[in-house]
Amino acid sequence: MTTALPVVSLADWTQGTPAQHHEFVWQVGQALEKVGFFVLVDHGLTPDLLAAAYEQVVGLFALPLAQKQRYAKPEWHGQRGYVSLGQEHAQGHPLPDWKEFWHIGRTNNLWPQELPDVAPILTRLYAALDQCAEQLLQAISLYLDQPLDFLPNLVRGGDTLLRLAHYPPLPAGLPPGILRAAPHTDINLITILCGATSEGLELQQRDGTWWPVPVLPEALVVDSGDMLQWLTNGLLRSTTHRVMNPTGQNVSRYSLPFFVHPRPEVELTPLPACVARTGGDARFGRITAGEYLHQRLQEIGVAAPAT
Repeated sequence: MTTALPVVSLADWTQGTPAQHHEFVWQVGQALEKVGFFVLVDHGLTPDLLAAAYEQVVGLFALPLAQKQRYAKPEWHGQRGYVSLGQEHAQGHPLPDWKEFWHIGRTNNLWPQELPDVAPILTRLYAALDQCAEQLLQAISLYLDQPLDFLPNLVRGGDTLLRLAHYPPLPAGLPPGILRAAPHTDINLITILCGATSEGLELQQRDGTWWPVPVLPEALVVDSGDMLQWLTNGLLRSTTHRVMNPTGQNVSRYSLPFFVHPRPEVELTPLPACVARTGGDARFGRITAGEYLHQRLQEIGVAAPAT
């Protein structure tokens, strides 16, 4: 595997010695502090599970639009079921992203009755990613000088989402400036991204330049979101990223990001230990995870603006 991103092995945490545990905590924390992203290997998700999941995702988005729209619930602000092309745009970006997606959560899911294998296979993937997220959050908690279970406790019962994302081929005549996903940061604590089916993901480095992420089918890519940035007073910064339009063959791209969310009532006020590590002044005020999420849903066009 060739990548310029930091690479860490989850086996060092799940099967390693105390010294390997300590090194894993340091590697993960430093990656999120300095880069905002890292590559995770030895994560326990089997190639067969990922291949089966993508097979179901391809079949799901191949359904006729009228059938997919049966599972669209605008009143749920895109948090479950189908969201069509043109519905979501990046924060501060006037044009919609060229993507459609389907959200799966812990409960209250809208499963496509036309494809009976979607529910069992994607439920298995959700559970595997959820376990991986808990292990990563344990390590991040220690890096923040908190108890092992600090961050995992915040997300237990939270509305973590698995997104099934489809970036269709771009037709001629689209307005200039439309991207598959315009530059944005993730709102949640951390995101775990299964290897996409083709290239296009780019990260913005601290100097403003863009860094292409290669397709890594055997690995997961992890990034820190805005809620973790807020909670840590900017110690662990969210990183702007985008999905570029294809430069070669104009074909569909599929991806499976897992957005790890705290419970809505969780306070994100910066931790005193992180305030001390970032100069002593709190950069952010009081807000709950639910308030922050609803604000972002308004900004990206899937929830109605406040009146």
